[in-house]
Amino acid sequence: MTETGPRRRVVRIDLEDAASLRQSAEAEQERAVAIFDLLEENEFTPAIEHPGPYHLSLAVAENRLVFDIRDTDDQPVYKFILSLTPLRRIIKEYFDVCESYYAAIKNSSLSQIEAIDMGRRGLHNEGSEILRDRLAGKVEVDFGTARRLFTLICALHMKT
Repeated sequence: MTETGPRRRVVRIDLEDAASLRQSAEAEQERAVAIFDLLEENEFTPAIEHPGPYHLSLAVAENRLVFDIRDTDDQPVYKFILSLTPLRRIIKEYFDVCESYYAAIKNSSLSQIEAIDMGRRGLHNEGSEILRDRLAGKVEVDFGTARRLFTLICALHMKT
């Protein structure tokens, strides 16, 4: 990563229509934790000549993910769109496993919960790697940032 440090990072993140996202308490908690963790620690280097830090707005429009990157004065810096098609399968599988996980927490043994959670984390990692590959040439992110962004993309995808 080039020019990493406190300036080449996201310091604010907004999800389009975040107020209209109707999610379970568990999913809402994951979204809130992902935002908090992303703001605490992230590596985010857009393929532009701008030192950062950045405000990032994520939105889904017509099955595409919109990245709107702005400076701290909210002036446009870089905007691009990614197709969600390469992520569609993994997002669906991730949602299915999350439902199983939340159901298991209520009435399954610890070993069953751990097995489902391992699968859930595996899918989350796979989705994060796909996202990093899709962002190549547009924004360079570390794996932790990709994981948190994948969580937020899933949150946005729930309403589509």
